[in-house]
Amino acid sequence: MIRIGKLTDYGILIMTHLAHDPERLHPAHEVAQAVGVNLPTANKLLKTLARSGLLESHRGTKGGYLLSRSPEAITMVDIIGALEGPVGLTDCGTAEQPGNCQREGSCSVRANWQRISQAVHDALASVTLSEMILPPSQPIHFMTRPSASLRPQP
Repeated sequence: MIRIGKLTDYGILIMTHLAHDPERLHPAHEVAQAVGVNLPTANKLLKTLARSGLLESHRGTKGGYLLSRSPEAITMVDIIGALEGPVGLTDCGTAEQPGNCQREGSCSVRANWQRISQAVHDALASVTLSEMILPPSQPIHFMTRPSASLRPQP
């Protein structure tokens, strides 16, 4: 199974919390309590998101964090990229940027992995933070395939 990390999941929760009231400064302790993470974890994520340009940080007793752009202008690929790095399923590079794989030059499936990674990137880029704070308009049904042991044998 492909999953985002727990810290990234918490980071998305933090961003959705801030998106509910994007004009207000949110103190770190309030954010931590609202999303159910400890304060050191919330501080680490808030600072990372601020360094990436997704949040503005204001110091002082009345300080806190707020979104640097409207929730409509921030996508899931922005948030995941800030917390995990570039979105990709393998170490294959792109046409613009080489990857980290030693077999990159001779790999027979590289182009297909790049195509799949691009599809995942595009899907994440199509979901905005403003959409994440809304309930889904219709139920989501996941397509599953039967496992190999459940498939009929020829």
